Amino acid sequence: MSRPRRFYAGGARLLTVLFGLVAAACAPTGLLDDPGSGSALGPVPGEVLGTGPVRVAMLVPLSATGNTGQLAKQMRNSAELALREARSAGIQILVKDARGTPDGARAAASAAIAEGAQIILGPLFAESVTAVASVAKPAKIPVVAFSTNTAAASRGVYLISFLPQNDVDRIVRFAAGQGKNSFAALVPANAYGTLIEASLQKSLANVGGRVVVTAKYNLDRASMQEKATAIANVVKQGTVNAVFIPEGGDAAPFLAQILATNGVGPTQVQFLGTGQWDDPRVIGESNLNGGWFPGPDLAGFRSFSERYKAAFGHTPHRNASLAYDATSLAAGLAGRFGADAFTDKVLTTSSGFIGVDGAFRLLSDGTNQRALAVYRIERGQLSILSPAPRNFSAGF
Repeated sequence: MSRPRRFYAGGARLLTVLFGLVAAACAPTGLLDDPGSGSALGPVPGEVLGTGPVRVAMLVPLSATGNTGQLAKQMRNSAELALREARSAGIQILVKDARGTPDGARAAASAAIAEGAQIILGPLFAESVTAVASVAKPAKIPVVAFSTNTAAASRGVYLISFLPQNDVDRIVRFAAGQGKNSFAALVPANAYGTLIEASLQKSLANVGGRVVVTAKYNLDRASMQEKATAIANVVKQGTVNAVFIPEGGDAAPFLAQILATNGVGPTQVQFLGTGQWDDPRVIGESNLNGGWFPGPDLAGFRSFSERYKAAFGHTPHRNASLAYDATSLAAGLAGRFGADAFTDKVLTTSSGFIGVDGAFRLLSDGTNQRALAVYRIERGQLSILSPAPRNFSAGF
């Protein structure tokens, strides 16, 4: 199995993207809009970054308000940073405002395709991804989107985002290897919780484990207290050796405090989480001391964050790195494979790619697989229990 090839930026030799192609011998629903420069929404605002001959569209909701609009602008900045750092970026980025709506995203995609875009990066939201696909698929233009909702994924519409299923599978496999295969789960009673529950059942079945009990809480303290108390009662019966709490933020610490009040803490059971635990509120919670959770290599994002801040004066949102990696991927593939750069065969190469957040590969069904580390919380600090694999060799 070939390993991904490295591509470094000039100057400080900063990593932009790694990728490789495995050769046969292992050497290496919406209605279709008429493509046009606008729609019933009017002209699509945007700008062009770079001067290369290969046109790449980036669709982000620049005119959205609040956190969404801020993230969109940071994604645009991240694309610019990737172009600056590439040795020879033979692409230009057609940045289009997707407005944060399906209609806006569809109009932006139509405009970009009419302007010669050969691949579309973005948009952010699942409904907008589906709207873009209704335009891009008939035009045979691949999409690499930022949504985490796998319902929007399909062949030709790939998600580069951090998918909850990857988190669940990584932590379950690691925990099972440490003898933790009898789970209790505390999940929110919403779409995210439903997805997590299904992923947990599937991953545990693959390693011969089981879910002893699942409690679904509403997003209020009374419900969370009731469900955590019920889980504590089951754990104290001795049939559970791991408690899985996928939410981060204020939820995980509060649930852990209720469990502790009911006699269940780190000395009785192994606490497990998802990448949402990479949060000072969770890491600093004493009742979660010793807990394990998966996540990408933190060093890569820290380096990216420092470079971004030096360029634009503020710290980027965690997901801004997705736009950097997507841009670097497009630039690297265009430089290496020319006219075949954005074919399904190249985009889904089994050896994958490496970017800010480590190794990843796009799968034929539109989802992705990421090489994740496993972290341990130690008195408000993190240590690495299991490093992220560097490539997708056999047995990964």
